[in-house]
Amino acid sequence: MGTPTLQIRPDNPDFLDLPWEKRINEWDVDRLCKMPTGIHRHPVVFVAYEEGVYAIKEMSSRLAANEYRVLRALEDETHRAAEPAGLVDRDWLDPHEEGAGAVITRYVDHAFPYRRLISGAGFGERRDQMLDALASLLVELHMAGCYWGDCSLSNVLYRFDAGAIEAIMIDGETSKVYPSLSAGQRLEDIEIMKENVAGEMADIAAETGTELANADLDLGSDVSSRYLALWDELTADLVISRNEAYKIRERISRIHQLGFSVHDLQIEPGEEGDVVRMKARVGGRTFNSDTLRERAGIEASENQARTILADLDYYLAKHGITSTTGKSVGTFQWLTSWFEPRVAKIAEIWPHGDDPIQGYCDFLAHRMKLATGRGEDVDNEEAFASWVENGFPGSPLTGRNEP
Repeated sequence: MGTPTLQIRPDNPDFLDLPWEKRINEWDVDRLCKMPTGIHRHPVVFVAYEEGVYAIKEMSSRLAANEYRVLRALEDETHRAAEPAGLVDRDWLDPHEEGAGAVITRYVDHAFPYRRLISGAGFGERRDQMLDALASLLVELHMAGCYWGDCSLSNVLYRFDAGAIEAIMIDGETSKVYPSLSAGQRLEDIEIMKENVAGEMADIAAETGTELANADLDLGSDVSSRYLALWDELTADLVISRNEAYKIRERISRIHQLGFSVHDLQIEPGEEGDVVRMKARVGGRTFNSDTLRERAGIEASENQARTILADLDYYLAKHGITSTTGKSVGTFQWLTSWFEPRVAKIAEIWPHGDDPIQGYCDFLAHRMKLATGRGEDVDNEEAFASWVENGFPGSPLTGRNEP
């Protein structure tokens, strides 16, 4: 008794220095730290190591094993789920007992719970971003064959993503991963989400003293509407004649603009000889983040990556760099002469958060606003000084899954 069975993934601590003989809410160790988090039905603590901050959540062995299995299965499909680091089994306890198991995940950097976004009894100007974030997350999970089973505002962490918000699944104890989901499974998951979200919005109304009739009880239904529109956009078959191949490129481009990657295309002959039917197999919402990582080695969320890629392309175009070799050299010059020094400076002076990549995107939005107002390019140094002097204005808000 005292040392559990630990299944730990490489590049993580061994966690053997933690007092596993006690329940986590009884721990009194120096590694404990406070982090922004939502409401959980199971005890959760955060521990800090050189490798990073980790969340430890206690539950029964069965639920812990299921959540760990689901998060592992989702890793290759999406970046919108917590990264599993380990599974704990206190095998001296009844496996059905609360606390017999635990899941260890890496804490999601720069994330916060939904209550940080609340304005009055709802989400104010951030409502569109909340709707898009939750709808996109559900679409991405369903594309990966994941039936969530308990989607709610509390089971998600959020982080700013240029002018949008990104949602990350952190609770998967009720989830299951299949090769694919039926329409019935997807719709059932949406109904659970709508019921959960309505309850959370009613709770917010009660806390803020708002009449229930004025609570944002339709938030879940609005998420559902956006989910269905986005799902149709990504999965609808394209029927074209053989001489309209350009429409295939347009369709792929539109999917990429929404941030989703395309794994492959299935093109079949239609009922008429000159007609073909195209269906895209869509992957995770990682197109821009994958592209930025491949081109420049920068880790960013999807909308941040799209914004930074536009800045890189602007730099290359401004310097007349068009060849493959020239672009490689130009990208290195952009990284070392501008991007990395500027991000380091933002990390020192930016008062609005600990994510300098978001700060860089906010700066780019300010530079664009200045250039648009003048009708000409604005020097980077001048634009940066103006951004600082004006109090670090943020990125303009986007909505409705806008690219």
